Amino acid sequence: MQLGITGKTALVCASSKGLGKACALALAGEGVNVVIVARGEEALELTAQEIRNATEVTVTPVCADITTGRGIDLVMAACEAPDILVTNAGGPPTGNFRDWGREQWVAALDANMLSPIELVRHLVDGMCERQFGRIINITSAALKAPVDVLGLSNGARAGLTGFMAGLARTVAQHNVTINNLLPGPFETDRLQKTVAALAAQKNISLDSAMQLRRAANPSLRFGRPSEFGSLCAFLCSEQASYITGQNIVIDGGVYPGIF
Repeated sequence: MQLGITGKTALVCASSKGLGKACALALAGEGVNVVIVARGEEALELTAQEIRNATEVTVTPVCADITTGRGIDLVMAACEAPDILVTNAGGPPTGNFRDWGREQWVAALDANMLSPIELVRHLVDGMCERQFGRIINITSAALKAPVDVLGLSNGARAGLTGFMAGLARTVAQHNVTINNLLPGPFETDRLQKTVAALAAQKNISLDSAMQLRRAANPSLRFGRPSEFGSLCAFLCSEQASYITGQNIVIDGGVYPGIF
Protein backbone atom coordinates (compact mmCIF):
# COMPACT_ATOMS: atom_id res chain seq x y z
CA MET A 1 0.00 0.00 0.00
CA GLN A 2 1.29 3.45 -0.89
CA LEU A 3 0.65 5.61 2.16
CA GLY A 4 0.92 8.93 0.34
CA ILE A 5 3.37 10.52 2.79
CA THR A 6 6.63 10.33 0.84
CA GLY A 7 8.53 13.59 1.13
CA LYS A 8 6.72 14.77 4.25
CA THR A 9 8.50 15.56 7.50
CA ALA A 10 7.93 13.94 10.88
CA LEU A 11 9.03 15.04 14.33
CA VAL A 12 9.35 11.94 16.52
CA CYS A 13 9.99 12.31 20.25
CA ALA A 14 11.94 9.91 22.48
CA SER A 15 13.03 8.12 19.32
CA SER A 16 16.55 6.91 20.01
CA LYS A 17 15.19 3.62 21.39
CA GLY A 18 12.08 1.52 21.79
CA LEU A 19 8.72 2.37 20.30
CA GLY A 20 9.69 5.91 19.34
CA LYS A 21 12.60 4.56 17.31
CA ALA A 22 10.28 2.01 15.70
CA CYS A 23 7.95 4.80 14.60
CA ALA A 24 10.83 6.83 13.15
CA LEU A 25 12.11 3.79 11.25
CA ALA A 26 8.67 2.96 9.86
CA LEU A 27 8.01 6.52 8.73
CA ALA A 28 11.47 6.79 7.16
CA GLY A 29 10.76 3.54 5.34
CA GLU A 30 7.76 5.27 3.75
CA GLY A 31 9.95 8.11 2.49
CA VAL A 32 9.26 10.55 5.34
CA ASN A 33 12.12 12.81 6.43
CA VAL A 34 12.49 12.46 10.18
CA VAL A 35 13.63 14.72 12.99
CA ILE A 36 14.40 12.46 15.93
CA VAL A 37 14.61 13.76 19.49
CA ALA A 38 16.06 12.25 22.65
CA ARG A 39 18.11 13.25 25.68
CA GLY A 40 20.91 10.70 25.21
CA GLU A 41 23.23 11.93 22.47
CA GLU A 42 25.13 8.69 21.86
CA ALA A 43 22.05 6.52 21.33
CA LEU A 44 20.44 9.29 19.28
CA GLU A 45 23.38 9.49 16.86
CA LEU A 46 23.48 5.70 16.50
CA THR A 47 19.78 5.63 15.64
CA ALA A 48 20.18 8.49 13.18
CA GLN A 49 22.93 6.59 11.37
CA GLU A 50 20.87 3.38 11.39
CA ILE A 51 17.96 5.16 9.70
CA ARG A 52 20.28 6.77 7.16
CA ASN A 53 21.80 3.39 6.33
CA ALA A 54 18.37 1.82 5.84
CA THR A 55 16.67 4.61 3.88
CA GLU A 56 17.36 7.59 1.64
CA VAL A 57 15.52 10.19 3.71
CA THR A 58 16.93 13.17 5.57
CA VAL A 59 17.49 12.40 9.25
CA THR A 60 18.02 15.24 11.73
CA PRO A 61 18.91 14.29 15.32
CA VAL A 62 18.15 16.81 18.07
CA CYS A 63 19.51 16.14 21.55
CA ALA A 64 17.04 17.89 23.83
CA ASP A 65 14.85 17.53 26.88
CA ILE A 66 11.39 18.62 25.78
CA THR A 67 10.21 18.99 29.36
CA THR A 68 12.20 22.24 29.42
CA GLY A 69 11.66 25.51 27.59
CA ARG A 70 15.16 25.31 26.10
CA GLY A 71 14.44 21.81 24.83
CA ILE A 72 11.25 22.95 23.11
CA ASP A 73 13.15 25.86 21.54
CA LEU A 74 15.85 23.52 20.18
CA VAL A 75 13.24 21.24 18.64
CA MET A 76 11.29 24.12 17.12
CA ALA A 77 14.48 25.58 15.63
CA ALA A 78 15.23 22.24 13.95
CA CYS A 79 11.68 21.48 12.82
CA GLU A 80 9.26 24.38 12.86
CA ALA A 81 6.69 22.99 10.40
CA PRO A 82 6.44 19.18 10.46
CA ASP A 83 3.57 17.37 8.76
CA ILE A 84 3.62 14.61 11.38
CA LEU A 85 4.17 14.77 15.13
CA VAL A 86 4.71 11.68 17.26
CA THR A 87 4.79 12.49 20.97
CA ASN A 88 6.37 10.01 23.31
CA ALA A 89 8.03 9.86 26.72
CA GLY A 90 9.23 7.13 29.01
CA GLY A 91 6.73 6.21 31.66
CA PRO A 92 7.19 7.62 35.17
CA PRO A 93 8.24 5.34 38.05
CA THR A 94 5.93 2.69 39.41
CA GLY A 95 4.98 2.62 43.08
CA ASN A 96 2.42 3.45 45.74
CA PHE A 97 0.66 6.81 45.44
CA ARG A 98 1.12 7.35 49.18
CA ASP A 99 4.85 7.73 48.56
CA TRP A 100 4.53 10.42 45.86
CA GLY A 101 4.62 14.09 46.67
CA ARG A 102 3.99 17.10 44.48
CA GLU A 103 7.46 16.87 42.92
CA GLN A 104 6.84 13.38 41.54
CA TRP A 105 3.42 14.36 40.18
CA VAL A 106 4.74 17.49 38.49
CA ALA A 107 7.55 15.51 36.84
CA ALA A 108 5.06 12.95 35.51
CA LEU A 109 2.73 15.66 34.22
CA ASP A 110 5.60 17.55 32.57
CA ALA A 111 6.82 14.48 30.68
CA ASN A 112 3.58 12.72 29.83
CA MET A 113 1.01 15.50 29.50
CA LEU A 114 2.27 19.08 29.43
CA SER A 115 5.21 18.64 27.04
CA PRO A 116 3.13 16.92 24.33
CA ILE A 117 0.49 19.65 24.68
CA GLU A 118 3.19 22.31 24.35
CA LEU A 119 4.47 20.76 21.12
CA VAL A 120 0.95 20.58 19.73
CA ARG A 121 0.38 24.22 20.70
CA HIS A 122 3.35 25.22 18.58
CA LEU A 123 2.55 23.05 15.57
CA VAL A 124 -1.15 22.36 15.10
CA ASP A 125 -2.15 25.71 13.59
CA GLY A 126 0.50 25.37 10.89
CA MET A 127 -0.82 21.92 10.07
CA CYS A 128 -4.31 23.36 9.75
CA GLU A 129 -3.09 26.10 7.41
CA ARG A 130 -1.32 23.54 5.19
CA GLN A 131 -4.39 21.29 5.25
CA PHE A 132 -2.44 18.23 6.38
CA GLY A 133 -1.37 17.04 9.80
CA ARG A 134 -1.03 13.80 11.70
CA ILE A 135 -0.50 13.78 15.46
CA ILE A 136 0.14 10.47 17.19
CA ASN A 137 0.50 10.29 20.96
CA ILE A 138 2.13 7.16 22.36
CA THR A 139 0.46 6.53 25.70
CA SER A 140 -0.26 3.18 27.37
CA ALA A 141 -2.71 0.30 27.32
CA ALA A 142 -3.09 0.98 31.05
CA LEU A 143 -5.36 3.87 30.04
CA LYS A 144 -8.00 1.26 29.18
CA ALA A 145 -7.21 -1.02 32.11
CA PRO A 146 -5.43 1.01 34.82
CA VAL A 147 -2.80 -0.70 36.95
CA ASP A 148 -2.56 0.52 40.53
CA VAL A 149 1.25 0.77 40.63
CA LEU A 150 1.17 2.95 37.50
CA GLY A 151 -0.71 5.76 39.18
CA LEU A 152 1.62 8.52 37.96
CA SER A 153 1.30 7.29 34.40
CA ASN A 154 -2.45 6.68 34.68
CA GLY A 155 -3.09 10.22 35.88
CA ALA A 156 -0.80 12.09 33.47
CA ARG A 157 -1.75 10.10 30.38
CA ALA A 158 -5.46 10.32 31.17
CA GLY A 159 -5.11 14.10 31.28
CA LEU A 160 -3.35 14.12 27.89
CA THR A 161 -6.00 11.83 26.41
CA GLY A 162 -8.84 14.05 27.55
CA PHE A 163 -7.21 17.16 26.14
CA MET A 164 -6.46 15.53 22.78
CA ALA A 165 -10.01 14.19 22.50
CA GLY A 166 -11.40 17.70 22.59
CA LEU A 167 -8.80 19.17 20.25
CA ALA A 168 -9.18 16.42 17.66
CA ARG A 169 -12.76 17.45 16.91
CA THR A 170 -11.80 21.07 16.29
CA VAL A 171 -9.09 20.41 13.70
CA ALA A 172 -10.52 17.44 11.77
CA GLN A 173 -12.05 19.76 9.15
CA HIS A 174 -8.52 20.82 8.16
CA ASN A 175 -7.33 17.24 7.43
CA VAL A 176 -5.48 17.17 10.75
CA THR A 177 -6.00 14.00 12.75
CA ILE A 178 -5.05 13.24 16.34
CA ASN A 179 -4.93 9.67 17.59
CA ASN A 180 -3.41 7.86 20.55
CA LEU A 181 -1.57 4.55 20.38
CA LEU A 182 -1.85 2.48 23.56
CA PRO A 183 0.89 -0.17 23.65
CA GLY A 184 0.85 -3.26 25.79
CA PRO A 185 4.02 -5.31 26.40
CA PHE A 186 6.62 -4.85 23.66
CA GLU A 187 10.20 -6.04 23.41
CA THR A 188 11.85 -2.85 24.67
CA ASP A 189 14.26 -1.75 27.40
CA ARG A 190 11.27 -0.52 29.39
CA LEU A 191 9.78 -4.03 29.42
CA GLN A 192 13.08 -5.49 30.61
CA LYS A 193 13.09 -3.12 33.58
CA THR A 194 9.45 -3.82 34.43
CA VAL A 195 9.91 -7.58 34.30
CA ALA A 196 13.13 -7.36 36.31
CA ALA A 197 11.15 -5.65 39.07
CA LEU A 198 8.57 -8.45 38.88
CA ALA A 199 11.33 -11.06 39.14
CA ALA A 200 12.76 -9.38 42.23
CA GLN A 201 9.31 -9.12 43.81
CA LYS A 202 8.58 -12.83 43.25
CA ASN A 203 12.18 -13.91 43.93
CA ILE A 204 12.44 -15.69 40.59
CA SER A 205 14.84 -15.46 37.67
CA LEU A 206 14.41 -12.90 34.90
CA ASP A 207 13.79 -15.70 32.39
CA SER A 208 11.02 -17.14 34.58
CA ALA A 209 9.43 -13.72 34.95
CA MET A 210 9.56 -13.24 31.17
CA GLN A 211 7.84 -16.58 30.67
CA LEU A 212 5.10 -15.59 33.12
CA ARG A 213 4.48 -12.33 31.24
CA ARG A 214 4.36 -14.09 27.88
CA ALA A 215 2.00 -16.74 29.20
CA ALA A 216 -0.37 -14.02 30.44
CA ASN A 217 -0.76 -12.65 26.91
CA PRO A 218 -3.32 -14.30 24.61
CA SER A 219 -0.75 -14.21 21.81
CA LEU A 220 1.81 -15.92 24.10
CA ARG A 221 4.45 -13.40 23.09
CA PHE A 222 5.51 -9.79 23.34
CA GLY A 223 4.94 -7.29 20.59
CA ARG A 224 7.67 -6.47 18.09
CA PRO A 225 8.49 -2.76 17.90
CA SER A 226 8.27 -2.95 14.10
CA GLU A 227 4.59 -3.89 14.42
CA PHE A 228 3.97 -0.79 16.48
CA GLY A 229 5.88 1.38 14.01
CA SER A 230 3.85 0.07 11.09
CA LEU A 231 0.58 0.95 12.79
CA CYS A 232 1.90 4.43 13.53
CA ALA A 233 2.89 4.90 9.88
CA PHE A 234 -0.56 3.84 8.69
CA LEU A 235 -2.29 6.29 11.02
CA CYS A 236 -0.12 9.01 9.46
CA SER A 237 -1.17 8.05 5.93
CA GLU A 238 -3.57 9.63 3.47
CA GLN A 239 -5.78 6.55 3.86
CA ALA A 240 -6.21 7.21 7.59
CA SER A 241 -7.63 10.72 7.16
CA TYR A 242 -11.06 9.63 8.48
CA ILE A 243 -9.65 8.20 11.72
CA THR A 244 -9.31 10.76 14.50
CA GLY A 245 -9.83 11.13 18.22
CA GLN A 246 -9.28 7.42 18.78
CA ASN A 247 -7.43 5.40 21.42
CA ILE A 248 -6.06 2.33 19.67
CA VAL A 249 -4.81 -0.52 21.84
CA ILE A 250 -2.05 -2.73 20.46
CA ASP A 251 -1.35 -5.38 23.09
CA GLY A 252 -1.79 -8.89 21.65
CA GLY A 253 -5.31 -9.15 23.09
CA VAL A 254 -4.60 -8.48 26.78
CA TYR A 255 -7.34 -5.87 27.12
CA PRO A 256 -10.56 -7.91 27.52
CA GLY A 257 -13.15 -5.21 26.82
CA ILE A 258 -15.20 -4.75 23.66
CA PHE A 259 -15.02 -0.94 23.72
